[in-house]
This record gives sequence, C-alpha cells and structure tokens, in this order.
Amino acid sequence: MNESDPTFLGAVTMVAGASITVGLTESLASGLAIIAGRTYRVGQVGSFVRIPQGYQDLYGVVSEVGATAESREGGKSKAGRWMRVELAGEAIGTRFERGLSQHPNINDAVHIVTELDLKRIYGYGGDDQVAIGSLSSAENIAVRLSLDSLVTRHSAILGSTGAGKSTAVASLLRSIVCPEDGSRGSPAARIILLDLHGEYTSAFSDIAKVFSATPAIGQEPLFVPYWALEAGELLDLVAGDLNENQEIAFTDKLQEAKSNRLRLSPIAGLDPQSLTVDSPVPFSLKKLWYDLIDFEVATFIGPQRNERAIEDEGDPHTLAPPRYRPHAMGNAGPYLNQSAKGIRRQLNLLRSRLLDRRYDFILHPGRWEPDLDGNAEADLDELLRGWLGHDKQLTILDLSGVPSAVLVRLIGSILRIVYEALFWSREKTEGGVLRPLLVVMEEAHRYLGPDSGHVAADVVKRIAKEGRKYGIGAMLVSQRPAEVDETVLSQCGTIMALRLSNPADRARVKGALPDNLSGLVDLLPVLRTGEAIIVGEAARLPVRCRIRMPAEPHQPKSADPLVTKAWGMRRVSEGYDRVVASWRAQRTTAVAQDVNITREAVKDETGEPDDRA
Repeated sequence: MNESDPTFLGAVTMVAGASITVGLTESLASGLAIIAGRTYRVGQVGSFVRIPQGYQDLYGVVSEVGATAESREGGKSKAGRWMRVELAGEAIGTRFERGLSQHPNINDAVHIVTELDLKRIYGYGGDDQVAIGSLSSAENIAVRLSLDSLVTRHSAILGSTGAGKSTAVASLLRSIVCPEDGSRGSPAARIILLDLHGEYTSAFSDIAKVFSATPAIGQEPLFVPYWALEAGELLDLVAGDLNENQEIAFTDKLQEAKSNRLRLSPIAGLDPQSLTVDSPVPFSLKKLWYDLIDFEVATFIGPQRNERAIEDEGDPHTLAPPRYRPHAMGNAGPYLNQSAKGIRRQLNLLRSRLLDRRYDFILHPGRWEPDLDGNAEADLDELLRGWLGHDKQLTILDLSGVPSAVLVRLIGSILRIVYEALFWSREKTEGGVLRPLLVVMEEAHRYLGPDSGHVAADVVKRIAKEGRKYGIGAMLVSQRPAEVDETVLSQCGTIMALRLSNPADRARVKGALPDNLSGLVDLLPVLRTGEAIIVGEAARLPVRCRIRMPAEPHQPKSADPLVTKAWGMRRVSEGYDRVVASWRAQRTTAVAQDVNITREAVKDETGEPDDRA
C-alpha cells in the first residue's frame, strides 16, 4: 500500500457480497486529482475504482459516500471518511469480464480508475465499440458501448420530458451509423425508427429514408396494405366490436375472397390447401363490403321468395350500396332476407372507414390496393424492399399524421409484418440473422402498457423474448417506464436512464437494472439534461455518462417553444381558415385557398431575358 501513489484512495474496511466499504486516506483532501495531466473527480457517486489482486484487478462503481462521527486521538480531531463500492467486474491482463471470481480482503488498496484503466476495460475502439459521450466524472474519457450487445440484447432509453431522450436517440443512432470521431461506423446498418411526433426527419435527413402518412417534399408515402393484416386486426379496425356470429360472417367472406383470388393465379409459396383467413393474400375490401351489404339489405318477391326485388345494383367502386324495394307487411311481399347476419351497423362503419381520407394509408394503399378481383399492382416484396432494402442505413416511419384511434393497431401491424418477414427468412441473406435489424420504438408506453392487450404489445413481447435468435433487436424510448410492461422492460439488457423524477418510474427502472446499484438510481432526479446512467450488457461497467450533443442540423425537433421571444414580438396577420383547413384535412400542409403564382421572365435594359430571374 503506497500512499504516495497519486491514484491511491484508501483501503477496504468491509466486504459484504458484491458491496465493499472503503476507508479514504487522510491525504485525500480535495475532490479533484490530477494524474498524468488529466483531471479526475474523487469520491463521486458514479465514479470508478480499481482494487489490485495480484495478477488480477477488480473494478467497481461508487454508490455512496459518507463520514463517521468525529473522534479524538492523541489530542487531535479525526473524522473517518468512507465510500461504498458495488463491484462489477474484473480484468486479467487485457481481458475484462463482468462478474467476480474472487472478493477483496480487508486492507486491500483501492485506486482511482484512470484513463489507461478504462481503455483496458473498454478497449481501444474497434468495430464493436461505439462512442456515445464522455464520463461525467472525467469528461476527457470517452464512454463506449458494445454495438453487438446493444442490438441483440435489446435496450431502453428512459427519461422524463425534457431530460434529453430525443437528443440521446439521435446521438446514439448517428454514432452507430456515421460517428463524428472519424471511425468507419456501420455503412450497412438496418434500423427502423417509429417516429410518433415527426421530430426525427430533419435530424437524419442525410442518412434516412422517410415514409409518412402525410408526406412532405422528399418523403415517401407510407402504405400498410390492409390485406397483410391478420383477420382479427383488420376487423377490429374496420368493423369494431363483433359477436361470435357476426365475426363468422365476416371471416367466412374473407376466406372466400382470398380463395377466389388464389384461383385466378397462383402466389409463390402459398399452397391453396394451406390458405387461412390470416394468409397475406390480396382481396378487395370494397367487394367484400358490397357482397355483405347486398346480402343484408336484399328483399325478395315471388311465390318461392327467391326473386330479388332490386331497384338499383349500386357500385362497389364508388361504395354505392344496392337499393331494393322496401319490404311490406303481409303476404304480398317484398320479403326480408331471413338469413341476414345483423351486421349492417358494422358494414356502415366499414364504409365510413373506406371513405375517410385519414385511413387511405392502410385502406387505399396505393399500388398495393387490389382491384375488385383481388389483383394488386405491387406485392409485399416491394413493401419490404422499400422499408428494409434501400441504400440508406435508417428508415423513419413518420406516424405523426396517423389518427390516434388507429395508431396502436398500425404500429402492431407494422411490427408484425417486419417480424414475420425476417422470422421466416432467417435462412436467407435478407433475413435478420445475416443482416440484423434494430427497431427503435418512440413513446413505447403508449402501446406497451401491462394491460394494453393490443397486437403491438404482443409483437413487442415476442421480439423481446425471441428476437435475439433471429437478428431483430428492440430499443424502447419512453418517458413513463412505470407504464411499460414489466416483461418487456426486463428483457432489455441495456438501460440508459436519463433524469427521472417520478418515484414509480424510478422504482421500475431500479427493478429492471441487472446490477445492484441503488445509489446510482437515487441520482436519477438530479441528472443534468443529456446525462444518463447506463448499465447492462452493452456497458462494460455501469457508468454515469454525458451524452454527446449532435450538431445543430442533426438535432431532433423536440425543443421547447421560445415563449418569451414569441410573445415579445408584434402579432402578424393570422388566418384561422388555414387552421381549420389543416384540421379537416388532417394534414399540416393543407391550405384554405389555392394560390396560383404566374412567373414571368425579367428583362434587362437590352430587352433580353435575365437568367438570374
């Protein structure tokens, strides 16, 4: 034990499992230490310590600091200072491992972890390491995460509103794809980001392809073909609540429509004998509605009551229902259809959905919309190629224009389509095993509640439990971890916890942490904006990290409005007709009046057109 060593902190005074108590040396008078020209904060909660054990070194994280009552020895006052350390791993030579093979003894020396020690732990870079920020206790030391563990073992970014979650997501994804430190990055990365508020499109404009339900210039329209959904998902969306008999009426017609389409021409990989009502086979929803409504409203005449009393055939293209002569009392007819299923209310809802422009992205999916015979111009391979096979590393699905009534179902449908495609293609080069996929889920608490019962929660649970085997990783982003299903959160191998004030949220985070770090969890309410506690599989050691701020053009649109500046300016002319137009159109770019601008060439003094015009 060499007290002249500038890295020396003190000696072990107590060992209790993975927790040890360290008595600090009296010579350690300041909270700062300068070692080899680098500045380190000493005795700070969240800082690292090293305990030499011969050829082996133990590493731990400071979780608590304190001092004993003052005493007098030899006429001098003396107060013993101490800190509690949670052991986290050990290193032999240049190899670091989480966990412990031995424990320290009483009076073993404890040292500050220097930059050289941390490079020994994290390595000197390499393809697996992604730099995301710096240590809060030593800002000259970069914090690196294991990309393999981050993706395959899932992760969660948690923090209150304004704590810096969106910025952390932007910084982390950009560090993975195109790091600013000049390293190679991941040119073949495959990431899907579910953006519920449309705040990431500008932040990733150079590395992402954006699909939006209300596309702007440079964005692709987002389409999710209704016929790719499972029958239960689709009927829940377009028909609402159904009893058992009503559901049978719909599913029987669905099965018939898909069988008819399959008889027209074969579909690769689908055996007609294995066709089910959930098989992703194109069919016309308009034709389904027309056939069912025709059966419901039909009236009959004739001695056998088998002649249709039709007055107008209607038109499935325009969703015009057929019109029959109204039924009459007595024996003269026309007579009602006694076999009707009682689903006229649900069929009216289906027609309303088909006419509602807000649902075009799913019920009128562009080139994926089948004609009345079930033939679609494009198939699911083009849909997946658009989402997963383009030349950018990131795919943003902008869901900010999706009606809230269908948002959760849509997210579940998207996740199921992606998961099923990669699950069944795991033996192919496009599958997730040979080219893994990371799915980033913003506002996860909105659709992953413990009692949500939605298809989104079911699919995410499946990804969390089984996705690692098939190359599908999940990253949850939430401001209310207490409202995220505990099963899903417990499967996240890496937790990045930013500032959290709510006790229930902190308790959920504490329960999900893989390490016994209650002292670090107690720091959550006082973390600075953009500062996080990172623990788990991707972090070699639990760490308090200051996440690197992206450059201004690459920051998400999540900043607070500038109230003082906005209220301090004179009001300009306002047109609330434009507000109502956007509200009705469910599109932020809608206008109340079309403005036609006629552009004319400007002539210079010689009468020639000026090219600068």
